[in-house]
Amino acid sequence: MTEARQEVSLGMPQLPAPAYPAEVRARLEADAKEVIARYPDSRSALLPLLHLVQSEEGYVSRTGMAFCAELLGLTTAEVTAVATFYTMYRRRAGGDYQVGVCTNTLCAVMGGDAIFDRLKEHLGVGNDETTEDGKITLEHIECNAACDFAPVVMVNWEFFDNQTPESATHLVDELIAGRTVEPTRGAPLCSYKETARILAGFPDERPGAVEASGGAGPASLIGLRLAKGEEPHPRVVAPRGESPRGGRPHDPSPSEHLSSHDAPQQTSASDPDHPSGPTAEEGE
Repeated sequence: MTEARQEVSLGMPQLPAPAYPAEVRARLEADAKEVIARYPDSRSALLPLLHLVQSEEGYVSRTGMAFCAELLGLTTAEVTAVATFYTMYRRRAGGDYQVGVCTNTLCAVMGGDAIFDRLKEHLGVGNDETTEDGKITLEHIECNAACDFAPVVMVNWEFFDNQTPESATHLVDELIAGRTVEPTRGAPLCSYKETARILAGFPDERPGAVEASGGAGPASLIGLRLAKGEEPHPRVVAPRGESPRGGRPHDPSPSEHLSSHDAPQQTSASDPDHPSGPTAEEGE
């Protein structure tokens, strides 16, 4: 009995990547030389150069990778290996705003999964997909190092803390409408391309942007304060059956940002049958 042979297509080899237009190439090359000059070994400049070419097209194209390889004396295979390893480099065109929902353990338990599901339904896109108007690319991402403000959504790598499905839906609606949206902390939002240029190491020249970056919030610093022997802020939520010391909870200053663990938010649970958050104090 003769077995049927399955045809295997090896595909056509790709043509060389097209070059940048002359004026674009001249501008990028001047910026790239400035970046390369910061490093004793030129190949160390690869990561910022990938951000630089991403700031031009909104993603790292084959043209961008060939450009980096040429300037750094690397092969395109070496550049491709790096560009495909790090998730902050896009491999195809995306939206003006990269909306990332943390679905790692703590954010997921605090409602991150519910937020991600709501946004997929609301925007009509799946993971790593872009809305038809080209405004938003949605993705689920791993830990944002902001567990004390869970669940966290990031837009072009700026923080939006203590989110709920409702607040996240309102956030993307505002972005689509072109309205000004202020992060919970950090610099004002800019476009994805502008963010990529800043990540390449060029200064953010918007007035007040650097000053707005600030530092860690009180929820992030509580462990450090305790280690130094400092008195922590009074609890915002008193233990069950007790009144807050002094008769009233801590009233944070405008510069402080509370964590959802200090003042529980209305956060939709990832599993409706098992709501997030403690139901009793330890020992009860």
